Amino acid sequence: MHLTTTTQKDLKVSVSAALAEDVGTGDITAMLIPEGEKARARVITREPAVICGVDWVNEVFAQIDSDVTLNWNVSDGDLVTPNQTLFELQGSARALLTGERTALNFMQLLSGTATICREYADIVAHTGVRLLDTRKTIPGLRTAQKYAVTCGGCHNHRIGLYDAFLIKENHIAASGGIANAVARAHEIAPGKPVEVEVESLEELNIALTAGADIIMLDNFTLDDMRTGVKVTQGRAKLEASGNVSKETLAGIAETGVDYISIGALTKHARAVDLSMRIVI
Repeated sequence: MHLTTTTQKDLKVSVSAALAEDVGTGDITAMLIPEGEKARARVITREPAVICGVDWVNEVFAQIDSDVTLNWNVSDGDLVTPNQTLFELQGSARALLTGERTALNFMQLLSGTATICREYADIVAHTGVRLLDTRKTIPGLRTAQKYAVTCGGCHNHRIGLYDAFLIKENHIAASGGIANAVARAHEIAPGKPVEVEVESLEELNIALTAGADIIMLDNFTLDDMRTGVKVTQGRAKLEASGNVSKETLAGIAETGVDYISIGALTKHARAVDLSMRIVI
């Protein structure tokens, strides 16, 4: 997996901020250990997971002490089993202990995100649908979580409010209707994707006529989704959204929509249980 330039930049900033909030004026507990003391440590997972966060862990220790060395046994996107060793590290004992919590916080969150994405992606592997994340991410960690989404086999929707239009109910009301909103969007930023949220087959037809690139079918029934696919005939991409769960996912995918957006991919992620132990 490869990080974008933006993600690499954000990574350094977020690691710096995380260390600042944790270390503050100094790790007073680590000061119990003699300054020159060296140590080795091993990090394991206590549960099955899809790994994500290697670069964040590396950056934590690079910012604390560049002499700390890490030897990885896994890569982002790998599926691991309980008690598997993810990586070993050695260097200043103080540095290892100071960086432990911050490093594991990043990896447990991002691995949790990748893991839930893999679970969802596996459910629809028999279809051609793409599962998309949303902007429901932890503030300050959007590009990190969106990277984790791809490690789990899902895909990114727009990154923020700047790279694509998503015209929803309130935008439509304030703009004087779907047609006006779509036309104005094409004027403001020609070439940027224009997506419109619709709540009925009637609105779907209006959005198609207006020239929307992507149309979000908000809380449509399965029958209406299937009808929408037939009506659209490839004139726009269709995205299903609203109350998607593991139980309903396969049925939605099988209607023939192009995308399904799922807020749970990032906002419901549960941290993976990781552990670091000093090796004597």
